Amino acid sequence: MSKQRTWQSWLLFLTTRAALIYLGVMLLGALLQRRLIYLPSRAKEEALIRQAESEKLYPWRDHGMKLIGWRTSLPDAVSRPRNRLVVFHGNAGYALHRSYYVNGFHALPEGPMTWELYLFEYPGYGARAGSPGEESIMAAARQSVRDLFQNDSRPLFLLGESLGSSFAARLAAENPQSVSGLFLVTPMTSLADVASNHYWFLPVRLMLRERHDVQAHLKTFPGPVAFLVAGRDEIMSGSLGQKLFEEYSGLKRIWIQPEARHNTLDLSPAAQWWREVEDFLKNQ
Repeated sequence: MSKQRTWQSWLLFLTTRAALIYLGVMLLGALLQRRLIYLPSRAKEEALIRQAESEKLYPWRDHGMKLIGWRTSLPDAVSRPRNRLVVFHGNAGYALHRSYYVNGFHALPEGPMTWELYLFEYPGYGARAGSPGEESIMAAARQSVRDLFQNDSRPLFLLGESLGSSFAARLAAENPQSVSGLFLVTPMTSLADVASNHYWFLPVRLMLRERHDVQAHLKTFPGPVAFLVAGRDEIMSGSLGQKLFEEYSGLKRIWIQPEARHNTLDLSPAAQWWREVEDFLKNQ
């Protein structure tokens, strides 16, 4: 009997320890989840302006003259491109790291005359003040897009990369008659789906305070929506990107790079898909 009680006590001890460790991991994940979601790079405004100048980009400022991103044209330019495209980047780095979208669209025939690009900066990224979070970024993005709509009737398109697909899709859902189209690059269905893939051993759907539910946002936007998916995406999962496309009921088209990972898409300006995406978005 004593040996049996000893075995049972050890089992209880190990089970209790395992449960405490598991609960500790859950608590740590709950407390630090924003640090896991947002990975901003920071830099001084002066240094970023020098970097932008080298790439022929201009500061994008709000009405209070605060830096909110970068643009390809001066605000008082006499000649303006026919369309505007706002880029919402992924969760790491900062907006200037996404100049490859400028290079890609401007390499198209008549690209500089067709596309004026805006690289939106998130609060807490680059030189921008604030703290990143789903609602803080969304509030800033909403105000910036609202300002672009005022006194300018040119078509406005939104591009969402990775986590940025959440903000682009949500803005399109809020402005279905004003947003002319969406381009989603390595998108997700929802943050909960992505987290469940990575942390399958945790009840992440209960733990997450942020939703980033792209699939839900797209339900109220009629399109067109272009999807660019990395087939071997190890972060967002290529299968989730394809699922997002398949379950979207609006006007759509998808491009899949089967061997690409999350950060190895062919984004070279010479890639054929740039022209195909442009034709799809413009001609609907």
